Amino acid sequence: MPVNRANAPVDRLTPVLRPVRAGNGFEEALEQILQVVRLGLVPAGGRLPAERELAERLGISRVTLREVLKVLQDQGLIESRRGRYGGTFVLARMESGGEDELRRRIAEADIEDVLRFREVLETGAAGLCAAHGLSEAGAARLRAALTRTRDAPLGEYRRLDTLFHLALAELSGSPSLTAQYAAVRAAVNDLLDCIPLLVRNLEHSQRQHAAVVEAVLDGDADAAREIMREHCAGTAALLRGFLA
Repeated sequence: MPVNRANAPVDRLTPVLRPVRAGNGFEEALEQILQVVRLGLVPAGGRLPAERELAERLGISRVTLREVLKVLQDQGLIESRRGRYGGTFVLARMESGGEDELRRRIAEADIEDVLRFREVLETGAAGLCAAHGLSEAGAARLRAALTRTRDAPLGEYRRLDTLFHLALAELSGSPSLTAQYAAVRAAVNDLLDCIPLLVRNLEHSQRQHAAVVEAVLDGDADAAREIMREHCAGTAALLRGFLA
């Protein structure tokens, strides 16, 4: 069905809004709507397309879309108004010390380089662990790291998540990979500190963690690499959405 060219605000969204991939629907939808807001495709005070249209264009459920919009509302980027002239409206962004710090961190990091290098190291580590197998002690260590992330209080999640991924790197058997991963993870964490912790994303990440561990312990290197690649893509989508 052709796009209605008479509706100019919607036309401007066409290059950004597209159906998301199956693996990271929440994260990719959040990234796209953040791009709409940050690029000014809908200006401050402007109204986003209706929920039904947004959900259809993104290829996600209305439930998932509402979770995405709630995150943006909690971050002070949009607001929902009821009534005859209601809808979801973009708010003006306020300058603050936090915004200055965010800009400083972005300026000091090549975000795309960090994310790509992280993906290479993460998928490589997961694949090596699965291909070469783990000792009983190694398998127990990986399971324990997974359990700690699953049971982590919100304020401790990122630290324990880092330890889980670092354990995978160390268990790969390559000290060089481990050293490089530690360095790139520090850069990733510096960027993650600039964005909010999102419960929906953490739940999704934990399911992916569990799937990676299962693939590693099953010796399925292809599955371990692919699940880890998807996991990294979800984090990358959030970082690009908030920081790019």
